[in-house]
Amino acid sequence: MSTPHSRRGNTRQRIQDVALGLFSEQGYEKTSLREIAEELEVTKAALYYHFKTKEDIVISLFEDLRGPIDELITWAEAQPRTLATKQEVIRRYGASLRDAEPLFRFMQENQATVRDLAIGNTFKERMHTLFGLLREPDAELTDQVRCLTALFSIHAGMFAMQNLEGDPEEKRKAILEVATELVTAANPPNRRPARPDSAQTVSP
Repeated sequence: MSTPHSRRGNTRQRIQDVALGLFSEQGYEKTSLREIAEELEVTKAALYYHFKTKEDIVISLFEDLRGPIDELITWAEAQPRTLATKQEVIRRYGASLRDAEPLFRFMQENQATVRDLAIGNTFKERMHTLFGLLREPDAELTDQVRCLTALFSIHAGMFAMQNLEGDPEEKRKAILEVATELVTAANPPNRRPARPDSAQTVSP
């Protein structure tokens, strides 16, 4: 089993960790609650106390991730729309996803399940809000793409960087550096308003 049982303390979180590990190893559809309970060395009744279904486990993981992102959005909406604020949004967003790499792998490998549970739409809504906080309303299309790419480079980096040698912390720093550079390029201090014929909007 690749996911350590003791990475986080309480039983609910141990269940989440072990379930994600099994989902990654043998697939979501092929994993049963019985197997999760056996891996945890607990009874099914103990598992049911926290989660009645596999879907409940997945939804709980998204809810745990949603909290820090919602806090970030609330913070950012109260700040001036400066480049420094946008750079800090990227830094904080990267920090909020620090422990979410297994969840993003699950999302990538089980896209149909994510769609069926409707949790993908919830996550997409928050990405759209963050995108709006990074771009200016009159930003040119190229700058909108830069802001959108900044967000998705953090997500993609979780997968791509696994295959690159190097210290994990240094790889995270490199991902955030690239994302920050994209946001900085999209918000130059002397940026002119977009031309009327170029005021298009990109959707995450």
